Amino acid sequence: MNYERIIRLSLALVIAATTITASAVLVSAQEATKPEAPAKQATKGGRDPFKKYQPTVKPPKATTKLEAPPIQVRIERYRAQKLAAAAAHVPPPKPTTALLISEMQVTGIFRTPRGWAAMIEATPIKLSYVIYPGEAFFDGQLVAIEEGSLTFRREVVWLDGRREKSTEVKPLRKPSIVEDMTAKAAPANAPATEAPKPAAPEKQ
Repeated sequence: MNYERIIRLSLALVIAATTITASAVLVSAQEATKPEAPAKQATKGGRDPFKKYQPTVKPPKATTKLEAPPIQVRIERYRAQKLAAAAAHVPPPKPTTALLISEMQVTGIFRTPRGWAAMIEATPIKLSYVIYPGEAFFDGQLVAIEEGSLTFRREVVWLDGRREKSTEVKPLRKPSIVEDMTAKAAPANAPATEAPKPAAPEKQ
């Protein structure tokens, strides 16, 4: 009789231990397959709520602009473009395409049958050109001519590829003192006024 009770208690203990072990395995499996809440919030919201906020630092823009090549390099490039245009039987580019806006001075503004025109002097090469609105320069374009000034659209290219456009107004150059005196001087072919002749001495 005692053996039967011992056997029954042993079977009950084995069954209970098996049940507890199975329950523990099932719970651990469920916890392993359940996603972590903080990681999910971090990926969904874009930021981990448990970390200190750090603002996004944008990389600074390039502050160095591309410098124009020397005037001789630009002139050689213009000559090559002119020869290529002649070989292709197309109109050649204007000489002003080799000039910077800062390399010219406005020496005159006048009206023509085509409208307003301007006379400019290329300071590096000491040559003068007549230009009209729409004329292209190496770093910009002439957009308007008024009675006393020219309006240009200048383009600046930065090292990172950005292009910035700005408006620049160039006034008509004031004549120098020498030019002003030359303009006010009488022309060489003007008739000279005769000086009064001294009176002849009276005969005694």
